[in-house]
Amino acid sequence: MKEKLTCYIIEDEHLAQEILEEYIRKVSFLELKGSYVSPLEAAAPLKADQPDLLFLDINMPDLDGLSFIPMLNPKPLIILTTAYDQYALKAYELEVRDYLLKPFTFERFYKAVLRLYQEQSPRQALEKKEETAEVKQEPEYIFLKVGHRMQKLATRDILFVEGMKDYLQIHTTEERILTLLNFAKLEELLPAQDFVRVHRSFLVALNKIDHIEKNRIHIADHIIPISDTYAEAFYKRLRGFQ
Repeated sequence: MKEKLTCYIIEDEHLAQEILEEYIRKVSFLELKGSYVSPLEAAAPLKADQPDLLFLDINMPDLDGLSFIPMLNPKPLIILTTAYDQYALKAYELEVRDYLLKPFTFERFYKAVLRLYQEQSPRQALEKKEETAEVKQEPEYIFLKVGHRMQKLATRDILFVEGMKDYLQIHTTEERILTLLNFAKLEELLPAQDFVRVHRSFLVALNKIDHIEKNRIHIADHIIPISDTYAEAFYKRLRGFQ
């Protein structure tokens, strides 16, 4: 849940600016990051700070608030503060979140910001949940058909895999396992960030490599060739492997 909404004020009337600053200070979930008297003055800080919420006057010299809104990228939540009600339709078209007619009370101000705060918190929680769901939970174990049984194998124990005609021989820290499986199917089961194909007949665990010399990978007491077909992709993966 977001603790505070960061705010900017763009208001050319000194008294109106002071009132907004006072109202913001009263609300625990608002944090004022800057007050400016014109969009031109605020443009660069807005771009740099990217606040959550902007209180924006409409009638200002040089550049009015409604003309300034389409220039904002990224665009914060916007609450218009104005003495004129004829801009409400235009504000709606610009996706302004609220429209405070001057002079407005603290109660009216609080209702506006509370609604935005309550809207933002569940949305951010949902976005975080969706981001977490998108991260694939990589398996710690896989199950392989070995003879007439399904054998459980910890992926962290795999050193490399060798293709042998219709079978794959999986070399682990403790044993060798023969399974009737092809590389494509095995690669679907294994965590992709930990294993890489280096030859049409070999797939290796990146974190088990001891060293590489003359296009040959040394893992424990084994030497595995790197073929020209897979070399470029392998070395690219190696540079990015942490």
